[in-house]
Amino acid sequence: MFSIERWQEIFEGLAKNKLRTVLTGVSVASGIFILVILLGAGNGIQNGIQKQFEQDAVNRISVWAGVTQKEYKGLGVGRNVQLRNSDYEYTTRLFKDYIDRKSAVFSVWNGNIVYKEETGNYRVEGVHPDYQFIENASITKGRFINQNDISNFEKNIIIGQKVASDLFKKGENPLGKELNVSGMIYKVVGVYTDPGGEREESRVFIPIATAQKAYSAGDSIRSMAFTLRKGADFDNAVAESQAFTNELSTFLKARHNIAPDDEGALVINNSLEQAKNIYIVTGGVKAFFWFVGICTIIAGVVGVGNIMLIIVKERTKEIGIRKALGASPFSIITMILHEAVFITVIAGFSGLIAGLLVWEFIGPYVEADFFTRPEVDFNVAITTLIILIVAGAFAGFVPAYKAAKIRPIVALRGE
Repeated sequence: MFSIERWQEIFEGLAKNKLRTVLTGVSVASGIFILVILLGAGNGIQNGIQKQFEQDAVNRISVWAGVTQKEYKGLGVGRNVQLRNSDYEYTTRLFKDYIDRKSAVFSVWNGNIVYKEETGNYRVEGVHPDYQFIENASITKGRFINQNDISNFEKNIIIGQKVASDLFKKGENPLGKELNVSGMIYKVVGVYTDPGGEREESRVFIPIATAQKAYSAGDSIRSMAFTLRKGADFDNAVAESQAFTNELSTFLKARHNIAPDDEGALVINNSLEQAKNIYIVTGGVKAFFWFVGICTIIAGVVGVGNIMLIIVKERTKEIGIRKALGASPFSIITMILHEAVFITVIAGFSGLIAGLLVWEFIGPYVEADFFTRPEVDFNVAITTLIILIVAGAFAGFVPAYKAAKIRPIVALRGE
């Protein structure tokens, strides 16, 4: 029940010891402030990692051939392994129950592209239609490669937004325009954007059959990329991707006479497994931040508890008189708890607001590859307020209990 007299007592007590009250409040406020800053930083790390994985499909499996590092079946070290169309075709048939999206890739890192007076070097990739989804690319104009382009060796090209802005000035529409790519003419049929930004948008895609023919590659491919069917949950999806990776590695190593334990001859990258490992690490970082923040808050709460013990000692006679006049132990406890919770909540709330304001004004300007949008969401703020209330009650309980145990005759007799 609201009591004006109780609040008057609290404010009078705080006013008598302004410096002590301020220092105690600062210790609590700094604890909450540090906690909010650390939690915002933890979210920034997590957001940054999520942004990195948004560049491609999160369940992507990529395969590259390398150079053998171990002798096997009479074949020496240093042998170049070459993936071919047949590897891609056999793989997609054999593992069709695992695979959702699929594409072989033939890439040229420095393809010279010319449009009128504009020229530039960009990565040229020959791919299948599914590669749009594996790369998480979004078509903004036109379309992506289709199966007809591959079957008929069409000279169609899809360009990234960065390529479009470099070659087509003054807002010229790229669709239907012809580009000279390493001496061959291609028609622009699509423009795409990519979450990875300009680095990912500095590429062009052409049908893989056209690329192999244009660059005299025969049936050679540089790599293969797959996404897997969605699992029932994250752990199940990771387990299935690991099983697919192991079976794919065994299959391809057997086809190319590679030693089973030769890690350099065939590189398989499992983004889902990487995501799990990184999320475990970031979860540990956030847990550590919570631990540091809570420890800082505890230090402030201990300070509040010590102050309340001093207050109880100073008001021993007053408490004795209250009890002699009929005040119950419960009313004494609530009086002390009320003051402790008030100090803790007001100081902590100030620290909470200060921390939120820091991330509100500074957060949008903090950007790095693995750190972006540091923020503290509403649920965390509510959790912090609950921690404050519990901390205030905890800080005042021991002093309040001690006050309730004071005997009136002893309190009145003491100096």
